[in-house]
Amino acid sequence: MLDTLILSRIQFAANISFHILFPTITIALCWILFFFKLRFDLTGNPVWMRAYRFWVKIFALTFALGVVSGLTMSFQFGTNWPGFMEKVGNIAGPLLGYEVLTAFFLEATFLGIMLFGINRVSSRLHTISALIVAVGTTLSAFWILALNSWMQTPTGYEIRDGVVHASDWMAIIFNPSFPYRFVHMLLASGLTAAFFVAGLSAYRILKGDHKQAPRLALKTGLIVAAILAPVQAFVGDLHGLNTFEHQPQKIAAMEGVWDTEEGAPLLLFAIPDEEQRTNHFSVGIPNMASLILTHETDGVIRGLNEFEGDHPPVKPMFFGFRIMVGVGLLMLVTAWWAIFLLRKRGELPTWMLRVLVGMTFSGWVATLAGWYVTEVGRQPWLVTGILKTADAVTPVAPSHVGLSLTLYLVTYVVLMWAYIHTLRVMALKSVNVEEFETSEPVADGSLTNLPREASLNFGHSTQGGVQ
Repeated sequence: MLDTLILSRIQFAANISFHILFPTITIALCWILFFFKLRFDLTGNPVWMRAYRFWVKIFALTFALGVVSGLTMSFQFGTNWPGFMEKVGNIAGPLLGYEVLTAFFLEATFLGIMLFGINRVSSRLHTISALIVAVGTTLSAFWILALNSWMQTPTGYEIRDGVVHASDWMAIIFNPSFPYRFVHMLLASGLTAAFFVAGLSAYRILKGDHKQAPRLALKTGLIVAAILAPVQAFVGDLHGLNTFEHQPQKIAAMEGVWDTEEGAPLLLFAIPDEEQRTNHFSVGIPNMASLILTHETDGVIRGLNEFEGDHPPVKPMFFGFRIMVGVGLLMLVTAWWAIFLLRKRGELPTWMLRVLVGMTFSGWVATLAGWYVTEVGRQPWLVTGILKTADAVTPVAPSHVGLSLTLYLVTYVVLMWAYIHTLRVMALKSVNVEEFETSEPVADGSLTNLPREASLNFGHSTQGGVQ
C-alpha cells in the first residue's frame, strides 16, 4: 500500500501536470491575439479580426480552465504539504501573492474588455487591453517561476529558529537559475501555442473551411514555431550549463552518468538500472556529453555515485529529458518543412495538414517531460538544501489522500474530455460560418459592412496588407 508521502506526491504531480497545460497555451496565445488585433488596426483588413474573434474564444476557455485548476494547488500547501509553508512561507507567500494579484486583478479585469468590449470601447483601448492581458500572463509566469527557481537554487535567505526569512528579495527573485528557467518556459509556451494554433487551423481546413482566417492563423503559428524552435535549443543549452553548475546530480541523472568520468558519452539510448547502478543496452556518442556540458571533449562530469542517497530517481530524469529534446527536434523539423512547402507551393498538402493536426498538442508532451525533469530532479529536496520532501508532508492517513487523489483524477479526465470536445465543436462550427456574413469593427472602433472583395489569397500580398 502506498504511504501518505507517495500519494501526496502523486496528487500534486497530477494537479500541476493538469494545470500547467493551460497556462502553457495562454501565456503565448494572448501575445498572438495582440498581434492579430494590432495587424487589424494597422491594415484595416477584416481577416485579422476574423482570426482574432475565433482565437479569443479559445483563449477564454483555456484561461478559465487554467484558473480553476490552479486554485486547487494552493489548497494542497495546507492539506498535503503543511511543512512547506511552515518552513519557507515567508518566501513562498509573498511570491504567490504577487502572482494572484497579477492574475486576478490585472489579467481578469482586462480580459473582460478583450472578450466583451470590442464594440463598446474604442479600437485603441481594446488593443491596449489585449496588450495588458498579454503582459499580465507573462508577469504571472514571472512570479511562479521565481518561486520555483528559488526552490531549485535558493539564495537571499537566512534561517532563524528553524524558519526561513528573506534577507535579500532581489537575490531571491533573481536567483541563479531563474533567468534561464523563465526564458525557457516562455519559449516553451510560444512553441506550444504556435503548434496549437497551427494544428487547430489545419483541422479546420481539412474539414472544409475555405475562409482566409484559418489559413492566416496557420501561417502565423508556423512562422512563430520556426523562429522559436532554434532559439529554444540555444536557451536550453544555456539552462543545461547553469544546471550543471548548480545541480550536478540532476545533470548526472539526465545523462545517466554513474561514475565520475572524463570524456563522458552522450547516451542516445540506455536503460538505467538504479539497483546495480549501471546502464544496460547503451548507445552513445563518445565524448559528446562532456563537450556539450564543459565545452571540452575530455571534460569531467561528476557521477551519481558521488551523490548516492542524495540524487533524484534516474529513469524519470533520463527518459523525460530525451522525450523533451526529441519532441523539440520534431517541432523544429515540422515547422521548417511546413514553411518550405508553404513558400514553394502557396499552400500545404493534405498530408502535412494531417501532420500538423497530429502535433496540435505536441507542446504539451514536451512541456510535461521538461517539467518532470525539473521537479523530479530536485528530489529528495523540496527546497534544495533547506527542506526535504519527506519532512513537509501531511500526517493524515493515506486513505484520505487516496480518496482526494481519486476524485482529482476523475475530475481531470472529465474536464480534459470536455475541453478537447469543445475545441472540436468550435472548430467545426466555424467551418459553416460565412466569411463576411456579419459586420466587423474597423480600426476607429465603429462598425462597417465589409465587402466580399476584402478577402485574401493565402500566401500572397493584397491590398489589405497581409503578406
